[in-house]
Amino acid sequence: MNDVVDQTARLRATFTSGRTREVAWRLEQLQRVEDLLAECEPQIAEALATDLGRPATDSFLGDIAPSRAEAKFARKHLTSWMKPRKVGLPFSQVPGKAWYEYEPLGVTLVIGPWNYPVYLTLAPVVAAIAAGNCVVVKPSENAPATARLLADLIPRYLDPDAFAVFEGGPEVTTELLDQGLDHAFFTGGPEIGKIVMAAAAKHLTPVTLELGGKCPVVVAADANLPVAARRIAWTKLLNSGQTCIAPDYLLVDESVHAPFLAELATAFQQLSPNQDGGRG
Repeated sequence: MNDVVDQTARLRATFTSGRTREVAWRLEQLQRVEDLLAECEPQIAEALATDLGRPATDSFLGDIAPSRAEAKFARKHLTSWMKPRKVGLPFSQVPGKAWYEYEPLGVTLVIGPWNYPVYLTLAPVVAAIAAGNCVVVKPSENAPATARLLADLIPRYLDPDAFAVFEGGPEVTTELLDQGLDHAFFTGGPEIGKIVMAAAAKHLTPVTLELGGKCPVVVAADANLPVAARRIAWTKLLNSGQTCIAPDYLLVDESVHAPFLAELATAFQQLSPNQDGGRG
């Protein structure tokens, strides 16, 4: 048996044991995610600098801080999320009672992207933990230093019997999807998303796809033009524009078109002074 088969079988055995269902286990793992991010911030920033050329401040804002916030938020609200929720029934079902009972799925797969390789990998991991699942993590091969670091840190900080990390490219992802896991979460582009969905469909594995798209921004006639320009420029330049919700095109009211473009050029020049302000 190869490593993928062995590791997924190990995670299935852990899930079958029932321990990931316990609220104490979930809370402990969420706290360990927070600990990992707090204690290993310098190593994470270094890996992100190696992969993406990011300064440490940008890595903190884009990857580390939001990942910690996800874990903290889930830990704060977990017990209320786990409670059964009563629902009404039609008159024909009286005197019956009904409620929603939230159950973990089992062994889940998280396929991370390269543009925010910590946050967009760990955020779905946090969700899977909160729901009481075991998790297989496949970081992006296009951020190899970060993938290597996650492969080292996750087994050290989290329950090694409930988590597994696999590095590699499409062939590894294909092999993982062939295991017929209980849910797959993919973040990336639409073309690869189609491939992931098709591979998962062979085993009726449910999928969640977080895919990129084109993001417009509407600038109305009564907009505060300097504020709008600064916000648009900042979100476009953040992470060198490699953000799924970065503005891609602008719909500007004709009456403010010219003054807005002037403000936008100024904003780009201030945020990226070595550039030509977007005029080229």
